[in-house]
Amino acid sequence: MISSLPSTASTSTASLPRMSAPTPHAKTVSPAVRQRLQQLFEHGKKSLDKGDFQYAHDMFAQCVAEDPANLVYLQHLRANLARKHPEAKKRSLLGGLSRQHKAARSTMAKALEKKDWDQAFAAGCEALDEGPGDIATLLDMATAAKAFGATECQLYYLKWALDTDPKHEQANRQAAEALSAVGQFDQAISCLKRVQEAKPMDHEVARTISRMSVEQTIQKGGYNQELLRKGASATAAPDEAASEMLKKPQPAQPSPAPSAEPTAPAVSREDELLERIRLYPAELQNYKELADEYAKADRFRDAERVLTKALSVSSGDLDTRERLEDTQLRRMRQQTDVANRKAEIEGTDAARDLARRMAGQANQRELEVYAARAERNPTNLAYQYELGLRLKRAGKFREAIQAFQQARGDSRRLADTQLHLGECFQKIEQFRLAMSSYEAAVTAAPDATSDLHKLARYRAGVLAMGLGELEKAEKHLTELAEADFGYRDVADRLDKLAQMRNT
Repeated sequence: MISSLPSTASTSTASLPRMSAPTPHAKTVSPAVRQRLQQLFEHGKKSLDKGDFQYAHDMFAQCVAEDPANLVYLQHLRANLARKHPEAKKRSLLGGLSRQHKAARSTMAKALEKKDWDQAFAAGCEALDEGPGDIATLLDMATAAKAFGATECQLYYLKWALDTDPKHEQANRQAAEALSAVGQFDQAISCLKRVQEAKPMDHEVARTISRMSVEQTIQKGGYNQELLRKGASATAAPDEAASEMLKKPQPAQPSPAPSAEPTAPAVSREDELLERIRLYPAELQNYKELADEYAKADRFRDAERVLTKALSVSSGDLDTRERLEDTQLRRMRQQTDVANRKAEIEGTDAARDLARRMAGQANQRELEVYAARAERNPTNLAYQYELGLRLKRAGKFREAIQAFQQARGDSRRLADTQLHLGECFQKIEQFRLAMSSYEAAVTAAPDATSDLHKLARYRAGVLAMGLGELEKAEKHLTELAEADFGYRDVADRLDKLAQMRNT
């Protein structure tokens, strides 16, 4: 929303209000840097294929250090280290660290303290090269990834640590916290139960498990979220609260008729499709149907795994790729929804920060997907519009303007497109172009009672006030008031316009 304007009619463009900017991310990788890193990544993959593991590690490590939120870079870093150090899991670092390893760990600790993320990830990659099973380094990198806002990579570092030592207490504690933050309560509880096995007298762990069980019940059952607060703070055991919530009347089920012969157990649709994939591994439809089954059950990670396998089998089938992309986006939106609910319920700065970071990551992934689709289908104006929305959310207003300008050819959403164009132009202080776009949005949305028409009128009227164009401001705001006198602060702005005319 645009803020109030000074009361003078000679307001300069320098003092014009600006709409609130999107929340900045910890780091934005520019297109030029991303292109350079992609070239290093390709060199690393070729070196990995040739068995030149050290050069591959150097390439992947640089990619991870400069783009710590890119999960693909991290996955290849680990895969390369697994081939370079095949006995890593069998070796214990407790027998003594090399001088180089100690130096890298020290550098990483200092970088973390200074919040120098590039240096921290670079030193962490160097330490992992000396010992890919170094859980302390993996946990530090997970901590850095969390602070950086790279939730996917944070979880991957924690998984790496637990693959190395499934019973490591601190790794399980950190993993439980990270998993619960994104709504993966099953896995979070499993981690805490491993801690409980090692620390049976730790009553705080037991309370946390009970609280997560309640949160899981609420999430899956769609119960009133106010119960979450009560379940977490009630004096009664949370497990009892969960049981109470599940006490719903169930319709009576008729008893099965006795049978002389036992019936064979039913084969689930999942098992059926898994068997088909085993028998016919080149048949893509089976993978797609299995992924659909997983998606219906909100098992998006399983669906991604199946579609990733299908993509490799199909040698890059476009339909499979887009299904995989859509599944990834659905999972990230689900995680964002969970983080938003958590922020609303808890009301803490940490919870709100997590929600912002999850939303930023989801938007970045959507931006990448729609950029690729728009490039593959330059005549598909819907992709241009969706790309423009993601660019705008990311604060990339100049790029968003280009996408929206191409999307104007789609008459079905012309009014929306013009409105977004106006807001982007206003962000970069091209006020005349913004006004032209707002007025075009008004014309394209003829229904004066629609929310879109009202917002376009409001934007045009407020901007006209800022530009000192009082007649134009009065025209737009008066027509808005005729349609909806209670809209936002339109009545106050009309009063202010009258004062500005008198002075």
